Amino acid sequence: MAEFVYPPVIGTALTAFRALDMRIEVEGAHHVPRQGGAVLVSNHVSYLDFLFAGLGAWKSARRRTRFMAKDDVFRHRVSGPLMRGMRHIPVDRSDGQPAYDAAVRALRAGEVVGVFPEATISRSFTLKKFKTGAARMAADADAPLLPMILWGTQRLWTKGRPKNLTRRHTPVTIRIGEPIHLTPEDRPVMVTRRLRQAMADLLDHAQSSYPDQPEDHTDSWWLPAHLGGTAPTLEAAEAEDELESRERATRRTAGQAAT
Repeated sequence: MAEFVYPPVIGTALTAFRALDMRIEVEGAHHVPRQGGAVLVSNHVSYLDFLFAGLGAWKSARRRTRFMAKDDVFRHRVSGPLMRGMRHIPVDRSDGQPAYDAAVRALRAGEVVGVFPEATISRSFTLKKFKTGAARMAADADAPLLPMILWGTQRLWTKGRPKNLTRRHTPVTIRIGEPIHLTPEDRPVMVTRRLRQAMADLLDHAQSSYPDQPEDHTDSWWLPAHLGGTAPTLEAAEAEDELESRERATRRTAGQAAT
């Protein structure tokens, strides 16, 4: 099937990255398969992670990634046509089965499917609890899991912070780990633990080798607490997420009652 939307989007992103002189480093590019289905699994620290995770697969092996994303993005008047044109996969959080089935079909057709197993952006910039969907779809499609870590993207645009899309010279690290091949005996829960540990190791490496440090205490918001930054701890971040979820549910209920 001809691609009319994805190539110009990639070109636009690359042009913007060059204009901003972004210092993008991709390590482990050789792990991305040149062909065949694969589940690309990334951490989630920024609203721009789709771009950078996709860039990692593109620069490595010229693979276009079909990301699973909440269906709200597909209903937006600007992002919606782009997401559909790039053949990304909408996820209805009240019923995820259709999205799961679409992802498995894409994998069996030889596509790379992108998944953020934390489901939402991590305010703590550490790994949240993983959902098992990535492991289950990899098993159903007989496709490998491809662990990926992004670091530095949170400095451009993340949850609870003003976006800074014109920030220049920002280092962005993309680490791609060895593929995880499943066997019929593997249980999704155990595979997910292996996957999370592999990504934790990649994240530790990305953080320790990152070329920038905060200029002062007021600039340390993008560093996790255990590294001396002022980002909330995982526990505090989860409490914020829970509060936000309850408020969103309240607004949704009030909206339904009004109609």
